[in-house]
Formats: sequence, C-alpha cells, structure tokens
Amino acid sequence: MVITENGWRAAVLNRRMLTCVFTGLASGMPLYVLLQLVPAWLRDQGVSLTEIGLFALVGIPYVWKFLWAPMMDRWIPPLLGRRRGWMFICQLALIVSIGMLGAFDPQQSTWVIAWLAFGVAFFSASQDVAIDAFRREILPDHELGLGNSIHVQAYRVSSLVPGSLSLVLADLLPWSTVFWITALFMLIAVFMSLLVDEPAFDAPADTGLRAAVVAPFSEYLQRRGWSGLLLVLGFMFLYKMGDNMATALATPFYIDMGYSMTEIGLVAKNAALWPAIIGGLLGGLVMLRLGINRSLWLFGAVQLLSILGFAVLAGSEPSLWLLAVVISFEYLGVGLGTAAFTAFIARETSRTYAATQFALFTALAALPRTFANASTGVIVEAVGWQPFFLLCTVFAVPGMLLLLWVAPWREKAL
Repeated sequence: MVITENGWRAAVLNRRMLTCVFTGLASGMPLYVLLQLVPAWLRDQGVSLTEIGLFALVGIPYVWKFLWAPMMDRWIPPLLGRRRGWMFICQLALIVSIGMLGAFDPQQSTWVIAWLAFGVAFFSASQDVAIDAFRREILPDHELGLGNSIHVQAYRVSSLVPGSLSLVLADLLPWSTVFWITALFMLIAVFMSLLVDEPAFDAPADTGLRAAVVAPFSEYLQRRGWSGLLLVLGFMFLYKMGDNMATALATPFYIDMGYSMTEIGLVAKNAALWPAIIGGLLGGLVMLRLGINRSLWLFGAVQLLSILGFAVLAGSEPSLWLLAVVISFEYLGVGLGTAAFTAFIARETSRTYAATQFALFTALAALPRTFANASTGVIVEAVGWQPFFLLCTVFAVPGMLLLLWVAPWREKAL
C-alpha cells in the first residue's frame, strides 16, 4: 500500500494518534513500576539479586491475561462501556496498589510486597487487555503500524516517572512517599478513560461463555492453520527474549557498577528513553516504506547487536559517557524492534476478537520477561555480568531465524 503525502498527514495528524499517546502512558507506567522502581527499591534496601530476579514472577498475570480476556470482551461494566469501563476500574485499582507498596519494609515483609506487586501486575495486565482492544478497534488497518509505534513510544515515555523522577525523589524523600507520588501519575490514565469515546463495535451474536472462549482461537486457527499458529507463537516468545533478559536487571546492574541513584535517574534512564523513542517513531515511519516483514529483519538485527554493548560496559571502569553511549545504542535497537513487533502482533489479530487474541499474543511476548527473567539474578550471581550479556546475545538468535517462516523478507507485507 503506497501512502501519499496527504494520506501520510491524515494518518499522523488525527485524534486517534493523540489517543494512542495516552493509551501508551496508561499502559506503561505500572509496568515500569515493577521493572524499574521496585527492583531499585529492593536493592537499595539490601535485598539480594536472586530475590530481585525472582520478583519477575509477579508478572505472571501478563502471561495469563488471555484467560480472563474473553470475559472482558463480553461483560460490560455498569459505567463508561465495555472498553472504557474496564480501563477505568483497573486504573483506580492501580493507584491504590502502587501507593501501598512503599508502606512495607522489604527486609521484613518480602512476601507481602511480592503479593502486592502481583496485584499491580494483575490490574496492569487487565488494563492492557482493555486498552489493546480499544486501540485495535479505533485504528484503521493502514494506521496500525504508526498508531502502535506511537503507543509504544508513549509507553516508554511513561518510564520517566518510575524510572527517573521517582529514583531522584528517593534520594530526597521516604520510599513510602515516593510510591504514592508515583501512583498519582495514574490519574492521567483515569482522565483519558473519562474523555475518550467508546468504540462503536458490534459484538458477535453468540454471547455465551463457551463461544467467547473458543471462537477467538478457532478463528485464528482457520486463518493460519496449526503449523502457522505454532510458528507464530514460537516467534512471539523468542523474538524479544535476548533484549528482555539483558535489560531485566538493568537498574541493579548500574548500581553494582558503582553509579548513584541520581546518576541512574538522570543519565542512564534518559539515555535509555530517548533513543528508544526515536527508534520507535523512526521504525513506525520506516514501516510505511518497507512494510512490517522487512522491518522485523532489519530492526531485529540492530536489537541483537546492541546487547553486546552491555558486555562492554560490564568490563569497563565506571564512566558516565560510556554508560550513556552503550545504553543509547541498546535502546535504539529496543525501540526499533518493539515498533515492528507490536505492529506484527496487531496485524495478526481480528477486530471481532481483538481483546482475546491481542491478550494471547502479548502474553506470549511477556513470557520471557516473566519466566526467563526470573532466572537472570541466579545466572548473574553464578557467572558474572559480562558472560550473562553474551548469553543474552545468543538467546536473541532463534527469534531471528523464525523470521524465515513467519515474516519472509521477499513478502513486503503491511
């Protein structure tokens, strides 16, 4: 599909793209609380790397969210409608659960914190089910690449709160206050849910629970077949495994390398954020030209090579400029790869069963972040940081090989 200049302007300058900015901010904030703020807090309070790594298991709801997605597809809350109602409920729950995290001592109440973090993950994953379906329903097919790229980059911008501002505040304020300040930023998501319009969408005629669960899977199986289904599922699991593992313990890694909380908040987090945003937006525009398949190849190669920068950093003396350069290159690759990967997931879904299919695919993408990442602390303490990052590079290869079947270079698919 060739995009004309007027078509390009119409695809970028519209209310749907602005809405994608706010869906990204809403989705990203609670996840980065779990990925960046909680590990930094635990490490600062003397919790071991092994225990911090095991905290990745609280992300299990991101993996299993497809189990309750069919109910969210069919059951409509009493306020705001099917998509906005669920978004609103989850956002209120997130404010409370994030704020309560800092009320406990990590040394004395590790299990209480783990269960509370699990609650944050559950409400966050449920919000993602509603937001992903909402975004799929408001975006025309030709806007999927760019709209999802904007969503992902806004998602990353949200990391400025738990991954930068909150870390700086932690040097000035008690952790309990820091968590409540962080939680209140979710009010942006609440206002978004109140102000956007509910998508006009006709649900399938059969509203029974069995149909709600079975129909999304049978529809996809009819389109792809068993072999296609297994290849796509394997690809979604493996494509981001290497960079997910490499960045799973990023904040504890920076601390172990000798950087202060303020240096991490001001240098490391910004060096990660802006290249990822530039990479994602650039990736969205490149996809208009190359298509999703070829972008997956090119961006995945950059994503793989950039992991090696962390191995260089692990073998060097502390240096803020080297830290900034290595992280910038890594997250440029992350931004490019995520843009194409998210567009691929959106392309694979049906509008009719958007919530369930999107939840299944993104859950598979979250598997490495949950289960593989849970072993990262054990691996690092066994072999050290530098061999660990070399191992992450090896883990990035299988996902690239699966592109031969799921996204062939010669097929310039949108």
